Amino acid sequence: EYFVLTVMAYDRYVAICKPLHYGTMMSSRACVKMAAAAWSTGFLYALLHTANTFSIPLCQGNVVEQFFCEITQILKLSCSHAYLRELGLIVISICLVFGCFVFIVLSYVQIFTVVLRIPSEQGRHKAFSMCLPHLAVVSLFISSAIFAYLKPSSLSSPVLDLVVAVLYSVVPPTVNPLIYSMRNKELKDALK
Repeated sequence: EYFVLTVMAYDRYVAICKPLHYGTMMSSRACVKMAAAAWSTGFLYALLHTANTFSIPLCQGNVVEQFFCEITQILKLSCSHAYLRELGLIVISICLVFGCFVFIVLSYVQIFTVVLRIPSEQGRHKAFSMCLPHLAVVSLFISSAIFAYLKPSSLSSPVLDLVVAVLYSVVPPTVNPLIYSMRNKELKDALK
């Protein structure tokens, strides 16, 4: 999801900062390549974690108090030093996430710089309305993931962990089509 959101930030950047080149830079071939890169990176990321997780011996049972198997919850059940490989993957994951975050932030810095130079208020409104749905989904995804992984252990409870895990793993992909389709006039009219 995060890789797709990063690619979408690039799409917004090209649409607003280089509108005359949008057709060539975001051709259907380029879009397919970016989507394939995002999906294959996500697949490889999940495959690495899955393969590595299955190689960790568990000595504290195999019951995970989660809706699905979160890596951090599985590491709590580990009894050997084999979990250090998973921690290494988590460090690599943090680097990837940080890289995507920096790319999204830099894209939006460029976008806002260009939008604030647009002389007409209608033009600024149109540009901002193109970006705000994406920013809303990115903000929801990042804030809930940060809360899930960086909250103090004193706040941790199985119910709260479950709610937060569902919030960042289910809500953004579900809300994504709805938020982006709200710009569609026919859908707005149907909702009214």
